[in-house]
Amino acid sequence: MTAAKEGDTVKIHYKGTFEDGEVFDTSEGKDPLQFKIGEHQVVPGFENAVIGMKKGAKKSVTIKPKEAYGEPRAELVQEVPLEHVKQAGIEPKEGMVLGIQHPQMPGKQLPAKVVSIGKETVKLDLNHPLAGKTLKFDIELVE
Repeated sequence: MTAAKEGDTVKIHYKGTFEDGEVFDTSEGKDPLQFKIGEHQVVPGFENAVIGMKKGAKKSVTIKPKEAYGEPRAELVQEVPLEHVKQAGIEPKEGMVLGIQHPQMPGKQLPAKVVSIGKETVKLDLNHPLAGKTLKFDIELVE
């Protein structure tokens, strides 16, 4: 049995939890996650954890924000005119997540969390929802 290496396509079963044990994602009850090592289809810490694993192997890893979704970036919290949001037929509420058009990729949407609503503006957070979080994964290399 050879160990997983860069360039290999792998299939993984996983469970992702926060430090307090809350599950944020899992492949349980679904097909295994398939990705090609080295193509940055998953966060770096997850990809690095799979390298060297053999079929049937299991491991648990803790991934700090730097190797996951990074730290939250202040420049990704932006104010937009409330009028623009309402013109899109949306009545914003704090905590709601909106899909907004990616500026460089037509047809691709980015999640934007409504942080606050002012009289004329809405403050949106475009950071990834898992930015700044330490993630724990239980991983099994299926194939």
